[in-house]
Amino acid sequence: MNTSYILVIDDEPDIRSLVKEILEDENYQVNTAESGEAARFSLRARRPELILLDIWMPNLDGITLLKELAEGEGLPCPVIMMSGHGTVETAVEATRLGAYDFLEKPLSLAKLLLTVERALEADKLHKENIGLRKHNAQISEPIGKSHVMQRLREQAKRIAQHDSWVLITGEPGSGRETFARYLHNQSPRCNRPFIDLSVSTIAEVNSARELFGSEADGRIHYGSLEQASGGTLFLDEVADMDLYAQAQLLGALDTGSFLRIGGKEPVNIDVRIIAATQFKLEKYVQEGKFKEDLFYHLNVVPLHIPPLREHQEDVPELLAYYVDWLATYERLPYRKFSVGAQNFLRHYLWQGNIRELKNLVQRTLILGAGKDITQDEIEGIIGGLPATQSTEFEFPVSFLDQPLRDAREQFEKIYLEYQLQKHVGNVSHMAKEIGMERTHLYRKLRSLNVAIKERR
Repeated sequence: MNTSYILVIDDEPDIRSLVKEILEDENYQVNTAESGEAARFSLRARRPELILLDIWMPNLDGITLLKELAEGEGLPCPVIMMSGHGTVETAVEATRLGAYDFLEKPLSLAKLLLTVERALEADKLHKENIGLRKHNAQISEPIGKSHVMQRLREQAKRIAQHDSWVLITGEPGSGRETFARYLHNQSPRCNRPFIDLSVSTIAEVNSARELFGSEADGRIHYGSLEQASGGTLFLDEVADMDLYAQAQLLGALDTGSFLRIGGKEPVNIDVRIIAATQFKLEKYVQEGKFKEDLFYHLNVVPLHIPPLREHQEDVPELLAYYVDWLATYERLPYRKFSVGAQNFLRHYLWQGNIRELKNLVQRTLILGAGKDITQDEIEGIIGGLPATQSTEFEFPVSFLDQPLRDAREQFEKIYLEYQLQKHVGNVSHMAKEIGMERTHLYRKLRSLNVAIKERR
């Protein structure tokens, strides 16, 4: 896979040539700019992963350009300043604006390479830490010794070795993002960025900007496609993407390039896309909510993640993992699930899947006391009977005389009306209990014509 892309900005041809040659010998991709104006053009053409910037240049000096880059959303990447006539005040100003380091000319080649390596590594760690804070207990490898999980891991490893795009399907909380990260980590792109974009959390008016970036008044916002250059872009809940963004993405995939919003120059892309959804995209295609061509682009290799209730033998291992993780990283007291509690939870119907299990572990560690987590304690939290045990509920006989699809929709409507009444119309509480994203729950309620206001 391609290595990091570095932009060298210096008005001295000898310096540009020397630095470019040295960095390319270290397998970096390098582009050069002889002035601040030329640098602006290069920054529009492609997002660098590191910038080497000379301070003293005619017309547009390095500090002024650094200020431009730092405006708005901050520096797009680490910036290392270079100068043969630097002062303490200049170095302080550059550091205040966010520069990673300051190198004096004549350059020490050993120090240059070491500083570049450290800057790229620091930036990578910073992004990983942001990802960990954002996603909390992040599993690096899907957990479970069941036949189902072993088969899935092997399948994911085989898929990872090819650069084809992948469509991951499965219920919310089942581990779709975990498998996306696992695919990336097992692939030749593993040393390049993994950028996740949760489509459902983006307002429709901003979806194209977040995906493709924008240009306005000389300022550049690099979108997810550019941030993932050389690596993997994970589009979570891709079914929620609006039709305009779908059309733009389809065009980018067909041509291998795209225009930022407000931009005039095409930007080339080199990225693997992994998309995920809990819905059947084929149905969305039939209803005109999802572009058919885009569906076939994304669905090169399908990967279905089963719900936790289909591999419940992995529950004890998952419980142990989250106890260890939460005790280590969130400083919660260490407690152990008793054999009775583990057996009870193995027969529980995990509507919220692994996410629900993790939340249960966190709740017991925070609220409980004692070394052991007993079955009685678990029953007190989630109710007396495992959800898989039968309960008396009279279904209309008409259920049996309908096509499966119609029967399922009728059941879903009855179930959601019951839950909505139970929670007095509070969709947030309802979504939490049934393990469904609130946005998707609203959509489901509307599609089934379930009135919300009447229950409040």
